[in-house]
Amino acid sequence: MCGRFTLKTPAASWTQDFLPLWTAEQVAAFAGEHAIAARYNIAPTQVVSCIRAGQSQTRDWALMRWGLVPSWATELSIGNRMINARSETVHEKRSFKSALGKRRCLIPTDGYFEWMKTESGKQPYWIHARTGGVLAMAGLWEQNEKLGSADRPLETFTVLTVAANETTTAIHDRMPVFLSPGDWEAWLNPRPGDLESMVDLLRPAANDLLVPRVVSTRVNSPRHDDEQCIEPDDHPAPPGQLDLF
Repeated sequence: MCGRFTLKTPAASWTQDFLPLWTAEQVAAFAGEHAIAARYNIAPTQVVSCIRAGQSQTRDWALMRWGLVPSWATELSIGNRMINARSETVHEKRSFKSALGKRRCLIPTDGYFEWMKTESGKQPYWIHARTGGVLAMAGLWEQNEKLGSADRPLETFTVLTVAANETTTAIHDRMPVFLSPGDWEAWLNPRPGDLESMVDLLRPAANDLLVPRVVSTRVNSPRHDDEQCIEPDDHPAPPGQLDLF
């Protein structure tokens, strides 16, 4: 699964790849207007930077709530159970099938957290790109006018997951889907009747893409959102209770 992640890289840097047609001035204006800052412990129900198809060939930088709320839902809390979607069955689920065909997105991240079960409790790891930099998690997004409005519908997203690769399977048996840059355009731009090729993109990351780092249990609480959350912990203490929300 993916229950926490980071995006500490400055927007001026990661948007060069994710928003190639945006000018530096446009990026700076958007980041300033929405107070975009380094995030070290992004948790479900929080508002997150997502990239989706926009008008013409220009991509859209959207701020959406983590935890997909289907268009037919009448309670916001349903999103708490839909922070992730399993790639193997996403095309079969009522909550996700329409979004898979029409509303796909990228979620920029420079690492995600996972907890490994140990005899003394759950040990957190920050799993990040071996070479550094920002990766793209595959996501789906949805609009809900029942909980928003016709002028401003509620927009939410979910992160797609897949079976873990050899690098991460000892920590957890699931991992986010990371899309290679060459697949971003195909993922963002829906084509009718093309679900099969989209599902083919949902596979485990290459074994050499990621590296795990033991971190402290400070990350267990979403109230902590600072650089200490990703600092190496050479002497991990027995974890306390995990609080995803």
